[in-house]
Amino acid sequence: MAYQQRRDFTKEVKEFDEKVVQVNRVSKKNQGGNRISFSVLIVVGDKKGRVGVGLGKAPDVSSAIRKGSSYAQKHLITVPLNGRTIPHEMRLKLGAARLIMKPAPIGTGVIAGGSVRAVVEAAGIQDIVAKILGTKNKASNVYAAFEALKRLKARN
Repeated sequence: MAYQQRRDFTKEVKEFDEKVVQVNRVSKKNQGGNRISFSVLIVVGDKKGRVGVGLGKAPDVSSAIRKGSSYAQKHLITVPLNGRTIPHEMRLKLGAARLIMKPAPIGTGVIAGGSVRAVVEAAGIQDIVAKILGTKNKASNVYAAFEALKRLKARN
């Protein structure tokens, strides 16, 4: 009689939502030819005010995503929210990236570019207006948005 393994198909509930922002294929020259690896920029958040950004590098994409996600979860920040939006306007220059974030009235939604949108939505902000100025580099813009959220002060 064959031994049958019991499988449990209950799905584990994820605490954080993950969003892959950028996947880069990186090639390095070495003695035996080219060594290809991948770097993945990932944003994780619980949509309740906690968000993190991680960069994972590995020979394959899935390992890079796992590494980036692990790093992001270890380096979470808590964003002060004022209802569904941010407490005040934020202007930031980080490297070549320039960013403006403004609180918006209820019902406005997330009006932001792709890379900033990923960070803001992961944080759970539902109404915001954001504009990216300067660079089009997704990684720079994600880090600028993350830094802007980190510098927000709660309204007393």
